[in-house]
Amino acid sequence: MPMFPLGSVLFPAMPTALRIFEERYIVMLSEVLQQEPAEFGIVLIERGSEVGGGEQRFPIGTIARIAQVQASEGFIGLIAQGTQRIQVEEWLDDDPYPRAHVRVLPELEWHDALGPLFDEAESTVRRALAQASEFVEQQWGADVELSADRVEAMWQLAGIAPLGPLDHVRLLQAADAEALLRALIDAANDATEVLAVTWDDTDDFPTADDFRDPGDAGDADGADAPDDEGR
Repeated sequence: MPMFPLGSVLFPAMPTALRIFEERYIVMLSEVLQQEPAEFGIVLIERGSEVGGGEQRFPIGTIARIAQVQASEGFIGLIAQGTQRIQVEEWLDDDPYPRAHVRVLPELEWHDALGPLFDEAESTVRRALAQASEFVEQQWGADVELSADRVEAMWQLAGIAPLGPLDHVRLLQAADAEALLRALIDAANDATEVLAVTWDDTDDFPTADDFRDPGDAGDADGADAPDDEGR
């Protein structure tokens, strides 16, 4: 399967927007678009850069099905939808683009007994999103609508949660629906706690004196005086 290593994780039932400008991926795209459905795999880069090749990659990823392609000056833009999880069994030669033998991982199974756990995961993720939006603009709002399909909705909660890529790839590796929901609750709670950290007293903030070498103690005015020699 053609593969696209990225610095972010794609989940099933989640969209992704890509800008393709490297020649190797333009070649890949031209071949993928001749197939039906037009698909490729996305995996997270473990070490290295998205551009230039030579990166190390996580072995688990998601199939991306192309939904829209638009040519622009200097790059090709595309929108794809995550479908199934895949496990890389063998990486092939990157010439002319990254490829791998993969196997499709089993779909998660929904059980009605998971309802309360799902509700807890949803409220926890939405709370984390609301908290994160106070500091940084988020791609997804706390009121984003989820799929009516509970399995798809679980993956969507994982995808919109304001977490780092390493947390996301751990969620992608979940063995079953319950494991995914519990891991998601823990990760989203941790994120909320980190975002909620504040200083109750301005005395907790470091000052310039906290960084001054004790050996430099002396006349502060003299230490800060401008040096005329270099003028």
